[in-house]
Amino acid sequence: MFNRLQVGVLPPGHRWPAQAQLRIDGEDAVAQLMGEGGRGPLADDVLPPGGLGPLWATGEGRRVELGEPECTGGCCGFLSVFVQRHGDVVEWSDWQTPGDEPRPPEFHFEADLYDAELTRALAERRRQLPTA
Repeated sequence: MFNRLQVGVLPPGHRWPAQAQLRIDGEDAVAQLMGEGGRGPLADDVLPPGGLGPLWATGEGRRVELGEPECTGGCCGFLSVFVQRHGDVVEWSDWQTPGDEPRPPEFHFEADLYDAELTRALAERRRQLPTA
């Protein structure tokens, strides 16, 4: 059974610019691990207006930073995951968490649906940004 990714954008707050909200199977994949005052991935980092972001999965996997606690990632560490495409499957694995937070499990997404969700979220993000 595959997991399902949903990407949204939260409005900017008093401390952070707009953040991406990553839901896996309906649950926020970042908020609980970052705790009060922490942040998830910045929307402009994972949904850059000029092109594909780090969540786009390729056969050459990469580590993607998904957030940091209130005390900053330099203090307690960042939340990150290894993102890689294996044929028709996108895998999120080898989580690194700040402090003593438990590691989430591996997630497996159907590649076509994963790509479609990132494409949809990027198009929506572009509509939110002011035009020059």
